[in-house]
Amino acid sequence: MRAGLVLLCLAYVLSQFFRAFLAVLGGVLGRDLGATAEDLAFASGMWFLGFAAMQLPIGWALDRVGPRRTAAVLLALGGGGGSALFAMAAAPGHVTLAMMLIGIGCAPVLMASYYIFARQFPVARFATLAAVMLSVGSTGNLVASWPMAFAAETFGWRASLWGLAVIAFAVAGGIALVLRDPDAVEGGARGSILDLLRMRALWPILILMFVSYAPAAAIRGLWIGPYLGDVFGLRTGQIGQATLVMGAAMIAGTFLYGPLDRLLGTQKWVCFGGNLVCAAATLALALLVGHGVGLSVALCAVIGLFGASFPLVVAHGRSFLPPHLAGRGVTLMNLFGIGGVSVMQFGSGPLHAAALARGGTGAAYATLFAFFGIVILAGTLIYLLSRDAPR
Repeated sequence: MRAGLVLLCLAYVLSQFFRAFLAVLGGVLGRDLGATAEDLAFASGMWFLGFAAMQLPIGWALDRVGPRRTAAVLLALGGGGGSALFAMAAAPGHVTLAMMLIGIGCAPVLMASYYIFARQFPVARFATLAAVMLSVGSTGNLVASWPMAFAAETFGWRASLWGLAVIAFAVAGGIALVLRDPDAVEGGARGSILDLLRMRALWPILILMFVSYAPAAAIRGLWIGPYLGDVFGLRTGQIGQATLVMGAAMIAGTFLYGPLDRLLGTQKWVCFGGNLVCAAATLALALLVGHGVGLSVALCAVIGLFGASFPLVVAHGRSFLPPHLAGRGVTLMNLFGIGGVSVMQFGSGPLHAAALARGGTGAAYATLFAFFGIVILAGTLIYLLSRDAPR
């Protein structure tokens, strides 16, 4: 199981990489394929849409088929196949299709590990284990910053994508050979996603899941690059360094959130406080658009640090799940988390374009960041209605 979890962690490094690397490829994809910021926002949204659309089928597969075959097959077909398609892209539409396939391929990876944590480890350790997996896997976020920019400038983006396809196929093969599925749940209990949706304790938690990851994921995954390029004139390498700072902050955030529920004796108030700070930083970024590169990068880092509550929010929902619905429960949580990013990423492109036409570059990014900030603030206030996790 240990070797299998290491491979799942490596697969999650790929997942984090793929959701963030477009931020540093905007310039070269615009030059080679004619892709605009709106095209890339749509392609990024399709990654999250493919990822989110697979969560319910994956939840069923984890409970009935097991994590080994679920993760290995989808990662090979979607992650490897989608990377190969991206490498051969000749138009923005090809990038969009490739990103959707890659999203489908990455969809089972984190949930397979969370399923194993939920089934094989004590409930009290779930938040810490989930945070460790997320934080270690989030090194892919770092690789998607300056290292990806360096690779694109040195070897070309097509060669880089071919290399990623080979890595995805290799990791998928390793998972198929090494990972062991947990033992079946005793008693043969059955249930469905409807049983989970009837649990009122989950409702405000699902609302926070829908909004909490969106600002950090959308800004780091796409908008930090166009913002720094359009407003401050930064080049690909400089944008890569800025995204590296935000990516490092997101990793630090997952380590920060991981043990706090056990140290402070509460999951609800840790999640509430952290997301409130994230909302404040996002709104400050909207108000201070163009006020300096250093300030902008610092605010993005704060958003990344406090917007990394994902594993703790999942742990909060996990505390209410019955064992026989562990797979469907954690994937339902992930559906809301990734689905929220997808919806807001789709909306961000037209919102940016409309604001750009009305008020220019500064107004476009101020409107975009204000949208993210207001959404996360509203969801955080609704989360106040939740019950804290049982001790």
